Amino acid sequence: MELVDWIVVLAVMLMAITFFCSRTPANWSRENRARRLAGTRLLLQATCAMWVALLIVARDLFMIDGLAGLHPSPLFALTAVSMLILCACYWSIRGSRLLKARQLFTAH
Repeated sequence: MELVDWIVVLAVMLMAITFFCSRTPANWSRENRARRLAGTRLLLQATCAMWVALLIVARDLFMIDGLAGLHPSPLFALTAVSMLILCACYWSIRGSRLLKARQLFTAH
């Protein structure tokens, strides 16, 4: 895949997340809106981190030239990819929890 295709995929993912997650009804409180926007922001961060990790894997590890002629060691690239995936998973979990509606009463 060309780099332009990667950028288009990222733009489509970011627009879809923003469209589906950031809509809030007019009668919501500021606290609920802030939670919703924070959850959306965390999902956008997770998407960007996962996108960069996949780009590094596809363009650095499996191409001869790498990005811009640079070719980092495979250990360094895999370390960076694993850290990005770990951050993406954390942000995705935290963002999805913030997007859920808060429970008023809980039964213990």
